[in-house]
Amino acid sequence: MTHFAQLNISGIVKKVIVAEQNFIDNHTKGTWVRTSYNTRGGVHYGQDGNPDSGVALLKNYAGVGYTYVDGVGFHAPRPYPSWTLNSDTYFWDAPIEYPNDEKTYEWNEEIYQSNNALGWVEV
Repeated sequence: MTHFAQLNISGIVKKVIVAEQNFIDNHTKGTWVRTSYNTRGGVHYGQDGNPDSGVALLKNYAGVGYTYVDGVGFHAPRPYPSWTLNSDTYFWDAPIEYPNDEKTYEWNEEIYQSNNALGWVEV
């Protein structure tokens, strides 16, 4: 069985199902694209959760609301206006790196927009 993402005309994922290719070819309408449950950030992961030698398919596993860029991959909706899409991983990168001090932070777009030196706020 394989995972397939159904796309709307804008390339947005409407649903993800598990099916055989034959079912997709003969019993569905619209645009369907294969997606790999084990692919994240352009890397294929094995059952143990570690990267393996498997083929990474289309950057990330598709999710409802994700965007498909033809022949490149799937990415989640942009979480904040200031974040940019990483062309290697198809993850969204914050304009400021996440602090590396073992504390927990969340992004605050309003603070970032008013002072480009801040954005991560300790929770």
